Amino acid sequence: MSQEQEIIELKEKLAYYERIIKTVSTPIIPSIVPKTILIPIAGYMFRERFENIQTKTLHYIGEHKEIEHAVFDFTGVNVEDVEAFDYNELAMSITSLNSSLKLMGIRPIYVGFNPRFIREIVHASIQVDIETYKSFREALNMLLVKSDQNIK
Repeated sequence: MSQEQEIIELKEKLAYYERIIKTVSTPIIPSIVPKTILIPIAGYMFRERFENIQTKTLHYIGEHKEIEHAVFDFTGVNVEDVEAFDYNELAMSITSLNSSLKLMGIRPIYVGFNPRFIREIVHASIQVDIETYKSFREALNMLLVKSDQNIK
């Protein structure tokens, strides 16, 4: 195999793996709560990944008109996973996502921010106006109570 052919094959393999990473990095899971989806977010955060989360979520909601609530679970994101992503930029990205969802008639809910992450945002004097809960379970219970159901 020539060096040029090997380079072409490696580039194709890289593109293939990048598509896989994009696909699995933003799972969207229908919830037990009617008309609700869960978007678990774990690991390293950077601008392109957050844009992918926003794009995939908005596309999914566009195809599933029955969705009324989107719960974003940041439990799997550590402060170290965000260090390369400026907190001000992250806050603006979350605000943009929040606004986009509200324009679509969706109630965005955020859960699982760890205390150190919150401290960094507060310390940076970043204003973020979002609905948050401590855990996914707490958010689901709140939604279920509104529909006269609950999780044990």
